[in-house]
Amino acid sequence: MKTKNLHNLLTEWRHDLHMNPQVSFEEKYASNKVAKLLNEFGIKVHKGIAKTGVIGVLKKGKSSRSIGIRADIDALPINELNTFSYKSKIENRMHACGHDGHTTMLLGAAKYLTEHGNFDGTIYFIFQPDEENCQGAKMMIEEGLFNNFSIDEVYAMHNIPGMTLGKFGTRKGGITTSENLFEISFSGKGGHAALPHMTKDAIIIGSQIIIALQTIVSRKLDPVETGVLSVTEFITDGKKNILPGKGLIKGDARAFSDKTNRIIENNIRQIVKGICESYGVSFKVSYKTTCPMTFNQSEQVESATRAAKKLLGKENANGDIAPRQFSEDFSFMADSKPSCFVLMGNGTSGSNGKPLHAADYDFNDELLVIGSSYWVELVEQQLKLDQN
Repeated sequence: MKTKNLHNLLTEWRHDLHMNPQVSFEEKYASNKVAKLLNEFGIKVHKGIAKTGVIGVLKKGKSSRSIGIRADIDALPINELNTFSYKSKIENRMHACGHDGHTTMLLGAAKYLTEHGNFDGTIYFIFQPDEENCQGAKMMIEEGLFNNFSIDEVYAMHNIPGMTLGKFGTRKGGITTSENLFEISFSGKGGHAALPHMTKDAIIIGSQIIIALQTIVSRKLDPVETGVLSVTEFITDGKKNILPGKGLIKGDARAFSDKTNRIIENNIRQIVKGICESYGVSFKVSYKTTCPMTFNQSEQVESATRAAKKLLGKENANGDIAPRQFSEDFSFMADSKPSCFVLMGNGTSGSNGKPLHAADYDFNDELLVIGSSYWVELVEQQLKLDQN
């Protein structure tokens, strides 16, 4: 591994970031640390893109070819349960998705490539805020990421707990789902709990809507298509002896294709309309795609997999993994440039094997050298000195 001599330094950086987590567009600590280190490496730094975003630019040789590598820097509003020495110092803030590790791996690659990189072209190190709310990538693009910087292709990585440490995976086409948030509001008629016949009870109406929504994936989608629909909130204005007249249902839907997404949305609207009209109550449905599906281009998948096989061995590099049900706002970058989103195993035991977004999860420090070395391998492959 090319960055193996950096392991202690990478661990130190990662632990420092872990102790100082900040959320969506508030990531000043990570932003300042990244900019400071890039400057120390001798990399040209652009700050303040999408508020706390940072772009480092490293050019060697005369080639006009370029590559972008993106890491996310934001944390989550979670109170950490881990007890190790570098646990979060900020209440209700935690790096529970491994973005501290993603940031550190890219910093490690930047340091190595500055000092020892064997390439001809330009590398853009992209440190993106607010991945968790799916606004950071979009804002970076709107503020000139691809208009002001000549980036030919872009790659990103996410750690995966429960996957063997250092195992690599990606796939052609859709690799993560779209995220679609829906809200259903309806107004009936509240009243006394002892006189239900004089009301239009929002509990009964909402309950029927929620049960009916569960038939969309099981009975409206072709079984070979993949979709998920989850109701996450049911809010009414009822009290202990008052039947509610108003209801609000919120939920989350996931899909691997625009066709599936349309089927889910259309059936939500049809179900709500039918049930509410049968009770004679007014209703409103909103359905918003907050994060599109992440779509990998074939050429970039082949390049990413080739680099993984060289670094990790064929047995540890899978270029045709099953798609994942989570969403990822790298999808906005993938919609704009030829791209590939890759996964690497975080391990299967202890806090390294806990689910993403769990209060006792932790990024695996043993992955820091593997991941940063992977970025070096990919850059030197894509910007080979002997290419014309």
